Amino acid sequence: MDALISAADRALRTVFAPHHPTRENPANGVVAGTPLSESERREAAALMRVNHVGEVCAQALYSAQALATRDAHLRQQFLAASEEETDHLAWCEARLRDLGGRPSLLNPLWYAGAFAIGLAAGKLGGDRVSLGFVVETERQVEAHLQGHLERLPANDAESRAIIDRMKQDEIAHAQAADAAGAAPLPAPVQGLMRLAARVMTTVAHRI
Repeated sequence: MDALISAADRALRTVFAPHHPTRENPANGVVAGTPLSESERREAAALMRVNHVGEVCAQALYSAQALATRDAHLRQQFLAASEEETDHLAWCEARLRDLGGRPSLLNPLWYAGAFAIGLAAGKLGGDRVSLGFVVETERQVEAHLQGHLERLPANDAESRAIIDRMKQDEIAHAQAADAAGAAPLPAPVQGLMRLAARVMTTVAHRI
């Protein structure tokens, strides 16, 4: 019951509460480039909204996997990764405000979907499959963030600093899950994950 209450509390705080990082925002102290044009600002805000949705989903995924596992050490690993993802949420929120953007209106839906997937992976597949899901998710997120670095306006140094640090953290999360005994996911599952991510990023870019 305590675990369920904690999971519900994390869900409410992730979707509805402001977030406060435990680490300094990578954008702090970055020398700003030339001012963004209106079209550049809109595109940067849309990309950061997509990144924010990704972090909402990461919170849901780790929370569900922590709930599903019976391994206390692995539960702490999932929750520690979740704390780093909270930093990402806070950084994305701050950058969205700076750009005059807003989070996705569908964040409750994104959270619920990711939580369901994470819980199913942990309960039905066990810890090794759950860890494999983390590895594949983080690898796809890494590629997604690299794509955003290529799409962002060249003069948006603040967003680039945030995304670059997020990318480093996601690589570390994948490596930790792999070291903990992750099982490789079948190619069809990887493909379905890429398809789901494409739907999410396309919708979140606009809504």
